[in-house]
Amino acid sequence: MSKILNIIEKGQNLEKSKPRGGENMEYKTIIGLEIHVELNTKTKIFCSCSTKFDKEPNIQCCPVCLGLPGALPVLNKKVVEFGIKTGLALNCVIADESKLDRKNYFYPDLPKGYQISQYDKPICTDGYLEIDSGKCIKKIGIKRIHIEEDAGKTIYSQNGDILLDYNRAGMPLIEIVTKPDLNSSQETYNFLNKFKSILEYIEVSDCKMEEGSLRCDVNINVVNSDKNLKSNIVEIKNLNSFKAVVKAIEFEEKRHIRLLSEGKNTIRETRRWDEKKNETVSMRKKEEVYDYRYFREPDIVMFNIEKSWIESIKKTLPELPHDKKERFIREYKLPEYDAQVIVSSKKLADFFENTVKEVKNSKLVSNWIMTEFLRLLKEFEIDLDNIKFSHEDFVELLKFIENGVVNNNLGKKVLSQMFKTGKSSKEIIKEKNLEQITDRKTIEKIVVNVIRTNQKSVQDYRNGKERALAYIIGQVMKETKGKANPQLVNKIIKELI
Repeated sequence: MSKILNIIEKGQNLEKSKPRGGENMEYKTIIGLEIHVELNTKTKIFCSCSTKFDKEPNIQCCPVCLGLPGALPVLNKKVVEFGIKTGLALNCVIADESKLDRKNYFYPDLPKGYQISQYDKPICTDGYLEIDSGKCIKKIGIKRIHIEEDAGKTIYSQNGDILLDYNRAGMPLIEIVTKPDLNSSQETYNFLNKFKSILEYIEVSDCKMEEGSLRCDVNINVVNSDKNLKSNIVEIKNLNSFKAVVKAIEFEEKRHIRLLSEGKNTIRETRRWDEKKNETVSMRKKEEVYDYRYFREPDIVMFNIEKSWIESIKKTLPELPHDKKERFIREYKLPEYDAQVIVSSKKLADFFENTVKEVKNSKLVSNWIMTEFLRLLKEFEIDLDNIKFSHEDFVELLKFIENGVVNNNLGKKVLSQMFKTGKSSKEIIKEKNLEQITDRKTIEKIVVNVIRTNQKSVQDYRNGKERALAYIIGQVMKETKGKANPQLVNKIIKELI
């Protein structure tokens, strides 16, 4: 989440990538997801190498994550804890015992020639996440959550060389597999937004899609029950943005329906999304489970998960987005839409609640965050972590607005300058002489002068034309460069005419 598009992608006003349409009248789209999430642990899943991002290639690896002969993996307990925590947040059943398995396949950046993952005894099963489908609240099943290691990274250079960076090899992942309960790009979009928000709240991952912390595979096909038609399931691999997920689903829906209507069918295969061509492209034939030749990882023993440990992890779960939304509506009297947007990002929700502690007018705080604050984050293409001013500076500005030091219009100008310069509202108001004019005598002099030079508008107002009053007020505000208190200006004009 480096930009406001990602803040509200947690949220979610991503208008340009908002899904279009839904189910075809004749065909039902069936979608299941496999979501890979990189965990926020300090070290890798089976060794003590650092998990820091964007380091020089191949400096954060050791004999274990390079798969050298004789190197033995040791399971990181924190990875299991984060897996359980995610399972609890997604209403899963936590296993009493679990084990790790070898998933065998060849790829240049998979140093051992196999991945240590989980096959038949994942740590979490049978969960669900409720979403708004547009028609009703719909329960999307979570089939399983398992832990595994990541592969390295393949880099294709401009001169055609293939380079390998093993810093990512052995990074801890959880894979969340949904049941095929999603039926449109809109539902998928809503699910991913809520899912991502929950992960951020429980702090198991930073979910930075641009850094590969969250990647999504989509399994999709279409069914026409009336005509007894069903396309083969196609997997779309490694989608790294919600926008790409939406576009890929919509493209595949049309492709599957077109092929079936022509008397053909899709090939059971793995495809990828080509952003430049705006279409999915075939990668390889889809592997079957038996192709991976799973067998139990001999170097790591089966492990038990004590109920007491599960209960202690459950106690660490924070207030989740849905509960926070309901509380914000109840406690701060926010409209449902405002509450939904604000709680969609944990950072934004914390920012709002910390502000309300200082500025008791929750509606004022909500209005400014929902309008100017989010607009400026988007305009400056930054996220909440990268604003130049402090939270205290924002509180100070709202207090100035609440106490009439500056009016709303000037407040907008001040906030924009705060984003540009990082200066406090107090500094900007003083530098630009923006303090609101509240002295009655000063405003009265200006009003008298405006009335004298706009007699036609005065007469129009006396004849019942309300627009004329707005014009006179506008002239006074123009004379004062927007600094006069609008309520006082309105009152004085009415008294004098």
